[in-house]
Amino acid sequence: MTGAGRTGAGRKAVLARAEWEPRQAAHEARVDAWTAGHLSRADRGEKHPVEDFLFSYYSHRPGRLRRWSPGLDVVLADHDGPQPWCDEPREAVRSRARWVVELLCETASRPAQLGCFGLHEWAMTYQDEPRHREWPLRLGAKGTNDVVEALDLRCTHHDAFRFFTASARPLNLLQPARADQVTHEQGGCLHANMDLYKWSYKLSPWVSSDLVADCFYLTRRVRVLDMRASPYDFSELGYAPVPIETPEGRADYVRQQRSFAEEAAVLRTRLTAEAAPLA
Repeated sequence: MTGAGRTGAGRKAVLARAEWEPRQAAHEARVDAWTAGHLSRADRGEKHPVEDFLFSYYSHRPGRLRRWSPGLDVVLADHDGPQPWCDEPREAVRSRARWVVELLCETASRPAQLGCFGLHEWAMTYQDEPRHREWPLRLGAKGTNDVVEALDLRCTHHDAFRFFTASARPLNLLQPARADQVTHEQGGCLHANMDLYKWSYKLSPWVSSDLVADCFYLTRRVRVLDMRASPYDFSELGYAPVPIETPEGRADYVRQQRSFAEEAAVLRTRLTAEAAPLA
C-alpha cells in the first residue's frame, strides 16, 4: 500500500523507493537553494540583518531543515537509515502537539486583524537605542518616535511585544503575555504566521518535512516584509522600504499582510491536520 499518513489503527503507509527517493531529493534541493547564502556568509563570519533571523530566532538549523521525513506512520521501503517518524512519540511531544493544535484552532477561529502596520519593529527602538545599530533609521530617532506616537500600537503577539522598549509597552492596546498567547493570537499577525514554521519543526519528524519546508518558505518571505516595513534602511541590501509612515505605505503593507494571512490560513489547516493525530 502506498501513500502518506495514517491508514487506520495499527497500520502504516508504505512508500516504494521509486516514490520516496525523488521526494527526498526535491526537498533537499529546495532547502539548499534557500540556505546557501546563509551558510556561505556564516563561513565568512558575515551577518545579515534579515536572513540570520531565520536561523537565530528560530532554532532549526539548516542541516535539520534539510533532513527529510514523510510524516507520521509512513514506512520507506528499502531505506537504510532509521525511520523515527514511525516511532511512538514521547508524551512530551504529545503534550506539545495538544498545545499547538489548541493554539492553531483558536487562531483560526478569529478574524485576521490588519491594522498593526508592522509597528512592532518601531516600538522595539522607541525612545531607546535601535536593535540593529549598524543600520540607519530611515527617519532618524525623532522621526521614528513620532511615528510610534502618531499611530496606534496594536500588537497581539507576545514574542514581538516582549522586545518593545519600556517606553513603548504602555502604548500598546494589549499587554500580551506567554500565559495568554492562545487567547490573543490571530491570523493577520506576521509573527504568528512566521511561527507556523516553529510549530511545524517542533513536531518534526512526525510532521512531514514537505510541510515544514512550506512553512519555512512562507516565513522567509514574511520576514522580508517585516524588515521592509521596519524603521531601518536596508536599501543597500536590495530591500526597498514599505513606508508605513505614509497612507500609501500602510495600504501596501495591508495588501501584502492580507495575502500572507490567506496563505498562512491554508498552512495552519494543514499543520492542524498533521499535528492532531500526535495529540
